[in-house]
Amino acid sequence: MRARLSIIALTASCLGLGASLASLVDYVGADASFCDTSGCSTVRLSAWARPFGIPMPVFGVAFFALMVALSFASRPRFRMLTSFGGALWAVALIGVQAFVLNAWCKLCLVSDVSAIAAGVAIAAGATTVAMRGRVVALMGSALSIVPIVFLALAPPPSAEPVLATTKVDAQGKVNIIEFVDFECPYCRRLAPILEKAIAEANVPVNVVRKMVPLKMHPHAMTAALAWCCADAQGKGDEMAAALFATDPDELTPENCERVATSVGCDLEVYRTSLADPATAKRVETDLAEASAAGVHALPTIFIGDQHLTGANHDVPELVAAIERSR
Repeated sequence: MRARLSIIALTASCLGLGASLASLVDYVGADASFCDTSGCSTVRLSAWARPFGIPMPVFGVAFFALMVALSFASRPRFRMLTSFGGALWAVALIGVQAFVLNAWCKLCLVSDVSAIAAGVAIAAGATTVAMRGRVVALMGSALSIVPIVFLALAPPPSAEPVLATTKVDAQGKVNIIEFVDFECPYCRRLAPILEKAIAEANVPVNVVRKMVPLKMHPHAMTAALAWCCADAQGKGDEMAAALFATDPDELTPENCERVATSVGCDLEVYRTSLADPATAKRVETDLAEASAAGVHALPTIFIGDQHLTGANHDVPELVAAIERSR
């Protein structure tokens, strides 16, 4: 019985290692190679995806690699504590997906369930794996891990820029592409900094906003659709500033309508645009572009060909980036 439990623990650890490596490829690559559903994208773009700026799969790779190594070592107490901690963390991450993000990443679930399975097997009495069991488990796991490692280490293929833009537009303005969620606290923190940088830069600027409403934010989609309707009337900049100035909990359909009216939108045209399926399609297109452009966190801005992520940028840094793009 203990021999079977040991093989289960090792196999689960190898499976978790493979899933974590696949997730890491998706996090650091230009686009997702393994998990590109809306749920996976939502998890990758969330604030939980990069604690301390480190992609979450890095921790998974380290944990499962250690668990595989401990399957061959006689360190029962350390192995028990490590597996128990990993299983608890996996349960917590499943809870985050279920109750905070309201979205599911398939690879994350494989990693989390693998950590729990390994922890249960070790708690039930798994010991170090015998030689025969090691060979069987490792050979089977290698079938999935080897291709993942190959993709992780392979150089990215040369390709045209994902975003269909140039450093400057036809009028000579520097293009700034901003991927934004109006309810995201980090987007809200960066917004006034970027606005001030644009005002201080000695070059004209063209801001192109792309809507990335995260499922974890209940009013994000409402605000995104409202902005699209205002932008269709030439009020995109005013609407963006007004939405950022509105309390996140107040970004309801009724309040977004009032905000649109306050910035000068024609209310009837606004309502017609809101009911038009093309508006929702525009948001879907922006989400697809965010995924294709390798946007893994918000806010993300492209200033010319410079890629900046997060809210930890100051005005001089952004002014310099704008002026370099001229």
